[in-house]
Amino acid sequence: MSTVRTPLFEKASGHRLSIHFDSTPNIITRVTSGTPVDVVVVPIDVFRDAAAKARFIPGTTVNIARVGYGVIARAGTPKPDVSTPDALKRTLLAAPSIAFVPASAGGAYITKVFERLGIGEEMKAKTKPQASPIQIAPAVAKGDAELGVFLMNVLVAPGVELAGPFPDELQQQLVFTAAIAADTEETDAAKALIDYLKTPAAAAMIKAAGMTPG
Repeated sequence: MSTVRTPLFEKASGHRLSIHFDSTPNIITRVTSGTPVDVVVVPIDVFRDAAAKARFIPGTTVNIARVGYGVIARAGTPKPDVSTPDALKRTLLAAPSIAFVPASAGGAYITKVFERLGIGEEMKAKTKPQASPIQIAPAVAKGDAELGVFLMNVLVAPGVELAGPFPDELQQQLVFTAAIAADTEETDAAKALIDYLKTPAAAAMIKAAGMTPG
């Protein structure tokens, strides 16, 4: 999750941040390989991996935000209809190309949605796989893919517009959770970041990024 505006937190706390943003599988790999980390704000799926969960202090996990899935199109183009399952199905079938990150927890859920709609095979031919969630919106903005599908917080970007969230029947909220690394030497800074993410100012930024605080 990249909703924290680093300068605001740094000014409020006096701590400096270095942020790495990645997909769930890559985060798990970094965490379990011993990559230095002080605090994380990650999809809750990370903590379902026993080795990754063991890297953090028990009892320090705090839910920070929730976000659902949505669809984006290039800014200035007609906004496709995704308001119902049938409308979403028609829109996906009509699109020549779709950008998302298949090799991720979010991508796995999107693939299941395609299968629920009965278009799993058709979507395989249309998929423009991206290596990282933050590459989805630029791919759509540049015209490399007609639509982008993923968690809505990473779809808020220049050059694209949100067509809409998944319809309620297909929607699922992903929870982002914070935790402090057991081997960090910056415990106070880590706690300060988590406390900041629970402030009204941070909540406003989380909402602006298309997420729900808490």
